[in-house]
Amino acid sequence: MTQQNIASGELVDEATLTLDELARACSVETNWVIERIESGLLADGSPYVASWRFTSHDLTRARRMYRLERDFEAAPELAALATDLIEENQRLKSRLRAAELRDT
Repeated sequence: MTQQNIASGELVDEATLTLDELARACSVETNWVIERIESGLLADGSPYVASWRFTSHDLTRARRMYRLERDFEAAPELAALATDLIEENQRLKSRLRAAELRDT
């Protein structure tokens, strides 16, 4: 039996991913990504597949949504809502840390 080491992290540069690259990075089919885009749950919902380019934020969001759907059998809309809440929580924590640094 082969053991695979899986690394995870966030991209921090300005490089973008294609639809196929995003799907591969998330270990999902391209149809999974397309369905979430067309539903307005991921990226900007653009109807032009050829022009879709994805940022590190899109990658992180898609991975998080997929894990929620897979691990908790969540509906796509619920996974997107939970992801929205996680992202907002992270933004608020960052603002709080920044405010605490200013006060010291």
